[in-house]
Amino acid sequence: MIRIDTIVYEKSGQDACLATLDNGNLTEFELFNEQGATEGNVYLGRIVKKIDLAENKIGFMVNIGDNKDAFMSSQEKGLLEVNMTEGQCVVVQVQKNSHQDKGAKLVRAVQIPGTYLVYRPFGSYVDVSLKINNEDKVKELQDTILRNLGSTQEGWIVRTAAENVNPDVIIEEMHELRSIYENIRIKARSATAPALLYAKENPLFDLIRRHQKTLTTVVVNDHNLEDKVKQIFDGKIIYDADPSETYGIQDMLQHALEKTVPLSNGGCLHIEETKAMVAIDVDTKGAISRGDTDNFNKEAAKEIARQIILRNLSGKIMIDFAGSNEYRFMRSVIDTLEEELAGDKEGARVLGLSKAGNVEILRRRKRPTLLEEFSVECPTCSGTGRVEP
Repeated sequence: MIRIDTIVYEKSGQDACLATLDNGNLTEFELFNEQGATEGNVYLGRIVKKIDLAENKIGFMVNIGDNKDAFMSSQEKGLLEVNMTEGQCVVVQVQKNSHQDKGAKLVRAVQIPGTYLVYRPFGSYVDVSLKINNEDKVKELQDTILRNLGSTQEGWIVRTAAENVNPDVIIEEMHELRSIYENIRIKARSATAPALLYAKENPLFDLIRRHQKTLTTVVVNDHNLEDKVKQIFDGKIIYDADPSETYGIQDMLQHALEKTVPLSNGGCLHIEETKAMVAIDVDTKGAISRGDTDNFNKEAAKEIARQIILRNLSGKIMIDFAGSNEYRFMRSVIDTLEEELAGDKEGARVLGLSKAGNVEILRRRKRPTLLEEFSVECPTCSGTGRVEP
C-alpha cells in the first residue's frame, strides 16, 4: 500500500517539482512546467495536418501552443467521429503529456476535476469510486447527483474524498464545475487559436487530498502557495528556500537512476528500460538458503513496487523472480505485489504469470520515466551501454 508522510514542492521559474517521502525515503518524484501542456489542461487548438492512420482511420496534428504539435484522433468513444480540415479550430483537453519526440495526446471529451467530483459534460451516467465500499453511502451519493442533474446531458464521477462530505458540499461543487466548463465555452468563442482555456490546478493539491490519511508535513518554497495549502491542509506546513538540499532529494534521485538496486536481504534488482518494455531481474547473489526463496521474493516485490512508482516505470513490465516459476510458488509473491501497488494513481495491474514464468504488470503511461527526464540516449552506443573496442 502506498504511504507518504511528507510532500516537498520546489519551484524555479516556470519549472516545478514534487517529491513525496515516507520516513525520509523518496517514494515519488514529478517534474513539470507550470506553463506547459500538462495533462488536464484545455486548449483551443488549430488543426495543422490531417493524417491517415491504420484501418482507414483519420487523425489530426493540432497546434495548442506547445513546442510540439499534439495528436487527436477523429474517433473517440461516446462522441461522433469528426471530419475536420486543416486550419479549423477545436476545443481539446490534454490526455497524455508529450514524450520525447512525440507531442501530447488530445481528447475532445473534456473532464473537469474537483475535490469531490469530476464533471464530464459529454458523459451520460454517474460513477462512484470503487474505494467507497459502503453500499448505502454509494446510493446516497448517486441519488444526490441524480437529483441535481442539469437540464442537458451530463456525466459525473464521485471521488473517494466525497465519502464523508455533506450533500450540500457536493451540490455546491456541481455548480462550481459547471461554471468552469461554461467559462471554457465562453473563452473559446472569442479566443484566437492556439489558446489556453483552462489550466488544471497545481498537482500539489491533488497529492494532498489523495494522501490526507497519512500526510503530516508539506514543504514549499513559495509563500503564495503556502497560504493556499493552509486552506486545505491542517498539518505542519514548512517554508524552505531550498527543500531539495534540506531533504537530500538530489542524492536520492541519483540512486533512482541506477540500473542496480541493492536489497536489504543481500540480493539486488537489475532494472532495464527498453523501447518495448521494462525488464526487472531479481538476483539473489547467493544470499538465500534453499527453501527461503518465497520470503526473498516477497521482499523483492515490495522494493519493485516502490521502484515502479518512484521511477514512473510504465507500459509493459516483466519481472523474473528467483527460484521456481510455477504459479503455486508465486501466488503469495503476486499477492504482495498487488498489495504494494494498491492505490497507484496510474492504475498498475498485475496480470499474473506469463508462459515463460515471468510476472507481468501493465501501467498507464502519462509522463516520462525518471531516466527519460534526466538523461538522453548515448550517441555513441545508441542506448546499448556497449561500445566497439
